[in-house]
Amino acid sequence: MINFPGRFFVTGTDTEIGKTVVSTMLMCGLDATYWKPIQSGLEEETDTQFVQRVSESGNDRIIPERYRLNTPMSPHASADIDGVSISLSDFELPEFHTKHLIVEGAGGLIVPINWKETVLDLIEKFNIPVLLVARSSLGTLNHTLLSLKALKDRDIDVFGVILSGDIHDSNRETIAHFGRIPVFELERLEEVSYESLDGAFNEIFE
Repeated sequence: MINFPGRFFVTGTDTEIGKTVVSTMLMCGLDATYWKPIQSGLEEETDTQFVQRVSESGNDRIIPERYRLNTPMSPHASADIDGVSISLSDFELPEFHTKHLIVEGAGGLIVPINWKETVLDLIEKFNIPVLLVARSSLGTLNHTLLSLKALKDRDIDVFGVILSGDIHDSNRETIAHFGRIPVFELERLEEVSYESLDGAFNEIFE
């Protein structure tokens, strides 16, 4: 069983790679509270709404976003469209009453939140450990190892990598070797539900 920190940040090597599904799985398996500081795109179900619905969490385990931006783009661009200014000083880690706080980022590490700062700067400000989510498929080695290097260069603790998608033993072993880090795999699920994610959590971590 991995020793999950009390507070940690779920980030990724890209967008649409499974950060929110991983965050939902962790909400199913842990006594945790979820917070996504920046949501870009409001027309469809938001990440916070997805996490709450699938993990069957009450409002007491969900913290509202600090920014809700209308357009599904990088936060800095979406904020410009909405006429909103985002600053690192706007963010403070919220209080929570569970064992864990899961903070989910927007996109990848170097995605801008304004015209000066990125998600990586936000993680550095929070000063909490990171769980990195990456694709399991071809191309993930470069993206994942570069992301790990970017985090290491800022002295940010990374306690694990989760590869999302089809099982790929070689990629898992290579990232674990060069990244010197535990690597786990979340195989593609036929159905995303509380039961399937809770089962996946137990299979991966226990």
